[in-house]
Amino acid sequence: MKLHYFVISLFSLLSTIVLAQSPSIDQAISMKSVSNPKISPDGQWVAYTLTRTNWDENSYDTDIWLVNIQTGNRFQLTNSKKSNNSPAWSPDGKWLAFLSTRDDKPQLYLISPSGGEARAISKFETGVTAFRWSPNGKQIVFTATVPDAKPDKERKEKYSDYEVVRDDYKMVHLYLIDSLFNEKPASAKPLTRGKDFSVGNFVVSPDGKKIAYDAARNPDLINGHTSDLYVLTLGDTISRKIVSLKGPDQDPVWSPDGKQIAFVTANENEFYFYTNRLIATVPATGGTPTMLTNTFDENANLLDWTPDGILFSGYQKTSSHLFRLDPATQKTERLTKPDNLIATQFSFSKDGRQMAFVGAMPNTYAEIQTSSVQAFSPRTLTDMGAQVTPFKMSTREVISWKSADGNMIEGILIKPANYNPSQKYPLLVVIHGGPTGIDLPSITADRYYPVEQFTAKGALVLRPNYRGSAGYGGKFRALNVKNLGLGDYDDVITGVDYLISKGMVDKDKVGAMGWSQGGYISAFITTYSDRFKATSVGAGISNWATYYQNTDITPFTRQYLQGTPWDNAEIYQKTSPITYINRAKTPTLIQHGELDKRVPIANAYELRLALEDKGVPVKMVVYKGFGHGITKPKSMRQVMEENYRWFSKYIWGETFLSQN
Repeated sequence: MKLHYFVISLFSLLSTIVLAQSPSIDQAISMKSVSNPKISPDGQWVAYTLTRTNWDENSYDTDIWLVNIQTGNRFQLTNSKKSNNSPAWSPDGKWLAFLSTRDDKPQLYLISPSGGEARAISKFETGVTAFRWSPNGKQIVFTATVPDAKPDKERKEKYSDYEVVRDDYKMVHLYLIDSLFNEKPASAKPLTRGKDFSVGNFVVSPDGKKIAYDAARNPDLINGHTSDLYVLTLGDTISRKIVSLKGPDQDPVWSPDGKQIAFVTANENEFYFYTNRLIATVPATGGTPTMLTNTFDENANLLDWTPDGILFSGYQKTSSHLFRLDPATQKTERLTKPDNLIATQFSFSKDGRQMAFVGAMPNTYAEIQTSSVQAFSPRTLTDMGAQVTPFKMSTREVISWKSADGNMIEGILIKPANYNPSQKYPLLVVIHGGPTGIDLPSITADRYYPVEQFTAKGALVLRPNYRGSAGYGGKFRALNVKNLGLGDYDDVITGVDYLISKGMVDKDKVGAMGWSQGGYISAFITTYSDRFKATSVGAGISNWATYYQNTDITPFTRQYLQGTPWDNAEIYQKTSPITYINRAKTPTLIQHGELDKRVPIANAYELRLALEDKGVPVKMVVYKGFGHGITKPKSMRQVMEENYRWFSKYIWGETFLSQN
């Protein structure tokens, strides 16, 4: 026994020495990230958020920073407990409004960009969801969940708390604050009311007299298809529906003259989960919408409407770019370069000529960047990449291979820093969620799966953009309709075989893991294949019927599987991992949030019991208090260490002391 512990201790010491050149799991979790850049109206400053790990409070905290575009000088603007986010410049650039959870529920605060104390301007019972400045800078419009009315409070007092399913909805409505500079937070004026609709995204007109917004029947995700477009007149708070196409109509943006509204629509396509969303325009008074992006074969993310045209972003395979659309000619022009740039989260100066965004290139960390819109020449304003310079990071490259049905699949191949082309490596496949997610070749801090630790141990990591992934067009996203699991598996296994054929991979040391849809594909691999030494199923689906009956997003299943379990049981069985349980041989780690509504935990228990009954090695870890995602650093540490131990055992044959 003493010898056994000595061997384990010696291995741990040697592992620490070998892994010293890569970030540890704790170091990866501790890496900071930047997001949500907002350029000032005059184009001179950028406000952005920086998220850091707070181990003491077991949280990810966010604060607002400012950077001067000319000098590059940057400083932290907010510094309070909890998070401060969603910065927005006043139209004159003299103030920044933001949301802060320093008082528990998110409330609106104002702060001068030159610094000083922030001042609360809202004290809304349920907290603020989102907000917009009025063009005159004297008002702020926001959305919030309607507080409980007196009858609701009396019911709770009498009966304690309960919910009537598909009936007890908490609607989101519009409110106005028109006294921003009082000593105490002002009362908010309701702009919309009622239990017949719930407000989503909104924007104030250029003259400040109207608000365009989208609203659905209720906030339930199953009713997303009921979202329509409205215009509210502030003078009388009367709303008028101006777009009512079948399927979701969302994300309104005003034209510079206030006469038109651009928006995103499914254009009455009932299968909107996987088909292209289009940008359309409609007169602000209502009328027949005009579709503008029929020739853009991807989802167009509508951003702004400037005097030079409509600006939107979109994925293009493993890159992401900014585009300008001429609403008159419907011609689209890409504004950003080079081809492999990954640019997202754009914001624009008042004249539409300057912009800020989050940008990265392959094998670089995402940074806040700025450029002229007309002549793209990006300048980096932050230095997040400095976090990885002390380490020998693995390298990322885009590869492609042919799947079983002839479709070309791309993926990100991650190689050890000291990669030797004459050597065969273990291969770990890390599968993204969605399915309309996408993996990109930029450097990101590891979450869920310790990729840098795996490559430092001497593994290749493949992140496949399997059929259904974003960035490859509408036809590609539809390839897994009525083909979930089966087609996805073909895309994964042909990628594995491609790397084996290149002499890069030891075919006897292959594992797979993923979260959400990636967890589903990993579960499918567990029961369908004997090619893998181990799998890890994170928040994954094991039985589509079980999923459909319990999830909060049932339209997803009806669209991808073209029916319900009651009228198309065959396809539900064909694409469910549990159907193939008699084939299962692969040791499987299952990780799941206790309160997951997206992929309810019944899926995890069903798979665990079936594997146990079949004598397949299985371990299930439940994360108490979490939903579909793991959102606290200490729990993320456990997720990553659990995966590290699992694959070290089954791929490398290592032994660890029990963590139970």
